[in-house]
Amino acid sequence: MNRTSEIRKVLLITLVLNLIVSAAKVFYGYYINSVSILSDGYHSLFDGVSNIVGLIGIYIASHPPDEKHPYGHRKYETVFTIFVGVLMFITCIEIFKKSYNSFLGQSETAMITPQSFMVMLITLSVNIFVAIYEKNKGVSLTSEYLIADSKHTRSDIYVSLGVIGGLIISKIGISKADPIAGAIVGIFVAKAGIDIIKESTEILVDRTQMDTSMIKEIACTVDGVIECHEIRTRGTKSHIFVDLHVIVAPSLTVEDAHKIAEIVEKKIKNEISEVVDVVVHIEPSQ
Repeated sequence: MNRTSEIRKVLLITLVLNLIVSAAKVFYGYYINSVSILSDGYHSLFDGVSNIVGLIGIYIASHPPDEKHPYGHRKYETVFTIFVGVLMFITCIEIFKKSYNSFLGQSETAMITPQSFMVMLITLSVNIFVAIYEKNKGVSLTSEYLIADSKHTRSDIYVSLGVIGGLIISKIGISKADPIAGAIVGIFVAKAGIDIIKESTEILVDRTQMDTSMIKEIACTVDGVIECHEIRTRGTKSHIFVDLHVIVAPSLTVEDAHKIAEIVEKKIKNEISEVVDVVVHIEPSQ
C-alpha cells in the first residue's frame, strides 16, 4: 500500500470514529438539553469534516501537474480548509446563541445524570485514541496533514475535560455552569477557525515555508558555486518550491554553468525531501 493509500485509510478510520463521537454528543446533548455537551458535539463534528477535507485534498493532490496547473493541485486542499474555518464560525454563532438563551433562562435546564458523565468519558477515550493514532501515523508517513489534524483532535480532549468539569459544577447546584461551559467551547471553536483560516491564507499568499539558510548552505557546497542569494520558497510545508540565484565565475561556459545549476537542484532535492522543484538562476561574479 502506497503512502497516499495509507493516509486515506487513516483518515477514513478517524472519520468514522469522529462521526460516532459527534453523534453521541449531539443527540445526548439535545436529549438532556445540555448546551455544553451539544456544543462539544458540534466541535467534534468538525474533526469529521476535517477528515473529509483531508480525503478530498489527498485525492486532488494526487493528480499530476497539467497544462492549466503546472505547479500541481496542492492548493485546492488549502481552499477546502478555509471553507472548514468559515463553517466553524457559523457553528460558533449557533453555540453562542444557545448559551446566551440558556444563561437568560430562556431554555430548559439541563438534566445532568450519571449517563451524561458516561457519554462524555467514553467519547473522551475515543478522542484520546484518535489523537495518538493519527499523530503516530502522521510521523511514520511524514504526513503534515495527519499531524496537524491530530493536534485539532487534541483540542477536543481539552474541551471535553472542560465540559465534564462544567457538568460536575452543574450537578452540585450551580445552574449557570452549563451555558458558561458551552460558551467556552464556542470560544475554542472560534479560535480553531481563526487558526485554520490564518494558516491557510498564509499558504495561499506564498509565505516562505522553511529556513532558507539551509538551502544556502547546501548550494554553497557545490563545486563552482561562489555564493547564492535571493532564495525564495513557497507552497506547503510538505510540497515546497524553491527559487535561488547562484553566483559563478564569469569565465565559465554556458554549458558548465548549466551543469552547476543541475547539481545544485539535485542536491537540494536529495537533502530536503519536502522540496519538489528548484529553479536556479545563474549570475556571473563581479
